[in-house]
Amino acid sequence: MKTTKVLVLGANGAIAQHVIAFLKTEENIELTLFARDINHIKQFKSSAKIIEGDVLNAGDLNEAVKGQDIVYANLSGAIDKMAKEIVAVMQANHVKRLIFVTSLGIYKEVAGKFGEWNEMMIGSDLIPYRKAADAIEKSDLDYTVVRPSWLSNNDETDYETTQKGEPFKGTEVARKAVAAYIADLIENPHKDVKASVGVNKPGVYGDKPAFY
Repeated sequence: MKTTKVLVLGANGAIAQHVIAFLKTEENIELTLFARDINHIKQFKSSAKIIEGDVLNAGDLNEAVKGQDIVYANLSGAIDKMAKEIVAVMQANHVKRLIFVTSLGIYKEVAGKFGEWNEMMIGSDLIPYRKAADAIEKSDLDYTVVRPSWLSNNDETDYETTQKGEPFKGTEVARKAVAAYIADLIENPHKDVKASVGVNKPGVYGDKPAFY
């Protein structure tokens, strides 16, 4: 069985750590974990290669991307600049498959009262996420843009998805559930290619998340 080499950018993050936990025992997946501070991912050193670096440092990123099959990015900060750097470095290294996490609401796709609440809470914060998604969607990469709903730490993996152009409905989703979706994409890399996918908990369709 062919080994799939997977680079995790932003491996310190809570969703990323769930993804790593799901995949670390898969014999056909070889993980490389990339983070600015590797202290929070040292527990994975027996099952993954670990690199300390900055996505916005072209040398660091190039070294990490080289030879990978899939890049999964779960980042915060200057997300639009990071997206452009990742696209450029992946293209230069002929790495095609990208999974990139953004946010619900980047296309104003959240309907009704929940959409109004979401826009009020994070509307201005969504601008760099939209720019990131635009840069990725214009590229020739085999991308999946992932748009999670409001995140909880619940120990559950239930999720449903919506495609770009469909109304986003669910008000919340567990980080572990988003990770289950991403792990499924990594294990089935032909799924949801050139797609922007909303991820939410089924059956929770109120005016705002229950924890607000």
